[in-house]
Amino acid sequence: MTVSVATPGGDTIQVGDGNPLLLIAGPCALESHELALRVAGEMQEICARLGISYVFKASYDKANRTSLDSYRGPGLDEGLNILSKIRSELQVPVISDVHDVSQVAQAAEVLDILQIPAFLCRQTDLLVAAAKTDKPVNLKKGQFVSPWDMENGVNKLRGAGGMKTMLVERGASFGYNNLVVDMRSLPIMRGFGCPVIFDATHSVQLPGGAGGSSGGQREFIAPLARAAVAAGIDGLFMEVHPDPDKALCDGPNSIPLDAIEALLKQLLRIQEAVNP
Repeated sequence: MTVSVATPGGDTIQVGDGNPLLLIAGPCALESHELALRVAGEMQEICARLGISYVFKASYDKANRTSLDSYRGPGLDEGLNILSKIRSELQVPVISDVHDVSQVAQAAEVLDILQIPAFLCRQTDLLVAAAKTDKPVNLKKGQFVSPWDMENGVNKLRGAGGMKTMLVERGASFGYNNLVVDMRSLPIMRGFGCPVIFDATHSVQLPGGAGGSSGGQREFIAPLARAAVAAGIDGLFMEVHPDPDKALCDGPNSIPLDAIEALLKQLLRIQEAVNP
């Protein structure tokens, strides 16, 4: 149950089966090269100090925004250009969402991991195209999908030759404009032979809860992350921003950059306690 992620420097990150915790973190959407470089650089230094594997995340396009006027990102070409620069300048692996089969080949030239957004977790053609790149695939569980049904997505990827799958829990729809996390999903999905990542920030999102945009309950990121680490996970996904209240996308459910190290130290202590 290990996935190997190649790094720009020629090394590999091993995810799962007792390997160091993986952290996938960065702003929701790319806002600028400068902001991305700042977040990626600081996160890389923090994770190096703590012995955590790090992958920088940011979306070049958020295609499922609540409103037509919502910020989506710089787009495929400019976004991949920024991610390529971050990858080269810091020698850090990068991940972003792919929304359509037509994006997969171009994205795979830059990204070290391809991410399938939660709303698209059942899109067979997209999963098959991602699997055929031979890149690791980070498959997010849809808010509308049970944890046991995610085995179908894993089998689609494997059937197309994709043997490097990680699964992400990011909450399930609980009435209107609300999500809830069923911690049982973590061991259930690990039972499919895939490392499991807990998305601690999207899990506190209130989809469409702010009318023309999504809201969020940032104060619950830490408690949910602690619970997930105690339950047993292989990695964490977090949206991190220097000033979440000014973020162009998903600010209400992002964690401040200056708060992340203290939380990670706490999570590592929990992991050590449950896996002595």
